[in-house]
Amino acid sequence: MEEVKHSTHECRKTILAIHDAMDVLNGKWTISIVASLSFGKKRYSEILREVQGISGKMLSRELKDMEMNDLVKRTVLATQPITVEYELTEYGHKLRTVIDHLAIWGIEHRNKIMGN
Repeated sequence: MEEVKHSTHECRKTILAIHDAMDVLNGKWTISIVASLSFGKKRYSEILREVQGISGKMLSRELKDMEMNDLVKRTVLATQPITVEYELTEYGHKLRTVIDHLAIWGIEHRNKIMGN
């Protein structure tokens, strides 16, 4: 009986952790932005160009949320005109493993469903 209680506790703990992660990654665009920034620092316009389909307003909102969650660092450069760069924080880089595994699964899934 003890093993069942332990298993139930671990299951609930895992599900809670997944919910916490999904709360941070909940946006349609968050994972795509993290993927884009995992290749290095980018200006706002570069991210907007790479993450196809996202509006400028939505990108701004997502970047602010990601900054609040310590996933992204925003740096204002003293250029004329002012340039703003975004990069993943050390904490944000920890998502790289998740993103890589998600991409691998997505490729396998597409191949399975499309028959390639």
